[in-house]
Amino acid sequence: MAVAVSVLGAGAGRQGKANLMRFRRGWYDCLSRRADALFELTDALLAAGPVISLPYLSLDGLHRRGHGSTYAALANGRVGAEAARALLSGSLPRASCPVFAVDVSVWVRSDAECSPGRGYYYHPSRHSAGQPIVAGWAYSWLVGLELTTNSWTAPVDARRLVPGENPSTVAARQVRGLLQQSPELGLRKPLFVFDGGYDSVRLALELTGIPAQILVRVRSDRSFYADPLPQRRTTAGRPRRHGAKFACPDPTTWSTPDAVHTCTDEQYGAVTVQMWHRLHAKTQQHDGHGSRGPRPIVPGTLVRLTVDRLPGRSRAPKTLWLWWTGPPGHTPDPDLLWRAYTRRFDIEHTFRFARQTLNWTLPRPRTPEQADRWTWLIIAAYTQLRLARTLVADHRLPWEKPLPPARLTPGRVRRRFRHVQAVVGTPANPPQPCGRSAGRPRGTRRGPAPRHPAVKTAARPATHHPQA
Repeated sequence: MAVAVSVLGAGAGRQGKANLMRFRRGWYDCLSRRADALFELTDALLAAGPVISLPYLSLDGLHRRGHGSTYAALANGRVGAEAARALLSGSLPRASCPVFAVDVSVWVRSDAECSPGRGYYYHPSRHSAGQPIVAGWAYSWLVGLELTTNSWTAPVDARRLVPGENPSTVAARQVRGLLQQSPELGLRKPLFVFDGGYDSVRLALELTGIPAQILVRVRSDRSFYADPLPQRRTTAGRPRRHGAKFACPDPTTWSTPDAVHTCTDEQYGAVTVQMWHRLHAKTQQHDGHGSRGPRPIVPGTLVRLTVDRLPGRSRAPKTLWLWWTGPPGHTPDPDLLWRAYTRRFDIEHTFRFARQTLNWTLPRPRTPEQADRWTWLIIAAYTQLRLARTLVADHRLPWEKPLPPARLTPGRVRRRFRHVQAVVGTPANPPQPCGRSAGRPRGTRRGPAPRHPAVKTAARPATHHPQA
C-alpha cells in the first residue's frame, strides 16, 4: 500500500492550510478556562485510535498533559457557546443557496440517576420496557449540507433540549440565531430541511419575518385545504376559512399541479416533482390552543416527490410528501427542493461518525453542562476534519477502493490528521510543572450524590383565556 502524500504545496492546499490555522486559533480563543487542556483534548480526538474510556485520550502524543486534566477540563473548563457559533458559521462553505438540516440526536443516559436534566426521548434502536423510549439528553444539531454525493456536513450549532421543550421551537431558535450571526445568509434565502418529526406550521409561525425557506416532510395521510372561494355575505354566520380539501392518499381530491419538474438522476433514476401552491393545514399546536380563538392559517406549497429507485436498495421507493414555505414573493425551486431533502440524510452519517469514531457518547459526565462542553469539542474536531480534507491525499486500507481528493470521507481524512497537525502547529501552551495536590482533607466525606429522576412530563404553561 502506497503511503499517502500531502498536497500542502498546491494553491488549494495553501488556502486550506490558512483556513484551518485560522479556525484553530479561533477555537482556542473560544476556550476561556482550561483552554490548553480542552484544545489538546480536541486534538487527541482527531488522532487517537479506538479508546474504551476518556482517560485513554491522554495517552496520545498530542495530549501533553496527564489523565487528570481530561476530567478537570470537562468539569471546570469553559467554552464560549456564542463565540463558537460565530466561528462555525464563519467557516461555512460558500454556496449560491445555502442548505441546512436540523435533527435531534439523543445521548442515552438511562442509568445515570445522579445526572440532572434528563428526559424521555424516542430512540430507533434502544428500548425501555418494550418501548423505543430512553432516558438521556437530547441535542438539536444544525448542520450545513453539500448538494454533492458525499457524507460531509458543516455543523454550526448544537443545543440541548430541556425536558418538555418542543423541538420545533428549539430549531426555530437555532435558525434565528444563525441568521442573526450571519446576516449575509439571509440575502441568499437559505433553505432549512426538516424530517417528519417537526411541526411545519409551528416552524412557520416561529420564523415569521425571517428571510429563510422551510422544507418539512409530512405524513402521506395528511390533508390540506385551499383558500376559500370569494362569496357574497348574504346570510349570517362566520365566513368560510377553508376551501377545497386536498387529501394526500386520495388522488381524486388532487387538483392540477401548479408546477411539474422532471429530471434523470444517476442514483435515483427518473425523478418527478409536483407542486401545488397556496395550500394550508389545520393545526392543533399553536399558542392560542384552548382559547377558542381561530386557528392560524399558514399557506405554503405542497410537494409530491417520486423516484424510480433508491441507491443501494432493492425495495420499491415510497412517495414523499413535503411542505414548503418561504419569504413573500419567493418561488420555490423544485430541483433544489428534491436534491436538498435527499441530502438531508447526510446528517445521519455525521451522527454515526460522531458516536463511533469521535466518541461523542463515550464519556459518562455527571452534569449536562459537562456534556455540552464535550459536544462542542466534537463539533470543533469534525469541523477541523472538513477544513483539512484539501490538505491530504487518500490514505486507504488495502481492502478499500481509492477515492479522488474531492470525495475523501471523514474517516480517511482523520487517518492523516496527525501529519496535518504537525504542519499547522498548535496555539496551546506547553504544560508547566505544578507539583502534587494536597488531596482531600483528612476526615472529610462527600456523602451520597443527590438523585435526579428523568422528567417524564413537563409542567404545561398556563393558557391565557380572554375575558368575556
